Amino acid sequence: MGQPLQFRRARRNDLESIVAMFADDELGRLREDASLPLNARYTSAFAAIDGDENQHMLVVERQGVLLGYLQITFIPYLSRLGSVRGQVESVRVDSSLRGQGIGTELMKQAIQICRDRGCFLVQLTTDVKREKTRKFYQDLGFQTTHHGMKLMLQE
Repeated sequence: MGQPLQFRRARRNDLESIVAMFADDELGRLREDASLPLNARYTSAFAAIDGDENQHMLVVERQGVLLGYLQITFIPYLSRLGSVRGQVESVRVDSSLRGQGIGTELMKQAIQICRDRGCFLVQLTTDVKREKTRKFYQDLGFQTTHHGMKLMLQE
């Protein structure tokens, strides 16, 4: 564990590891497919996200081993004098490494990226079933200020 964490943009060759992290939890097992070769929908989505200047896929690694991932979407607004907010999604840390501070450092890096981009706030959602995750975000200073709503268009 003595080696430092390194942060960088995700690359196409990270995709198998990222999808494996998505599938490696109680909710992800129900909605992800980490079988190889990867479903082409993942590679198409990666290409679309990677090609969009309002997206940032961030990974954390140590000695070339991928440890975590998240995605930031920069959302420009007319309100608040034409400001930008950062929406953080799909935060994952390798399940065997949780509780070691990697997620905290990953989120701190994401917050700094949002600051550097001029965002007025960083927002995220988390499943109400994830009690520990909500506590994790609260410990980082996130506050529950709104109640989100979703309308599922596909199952």
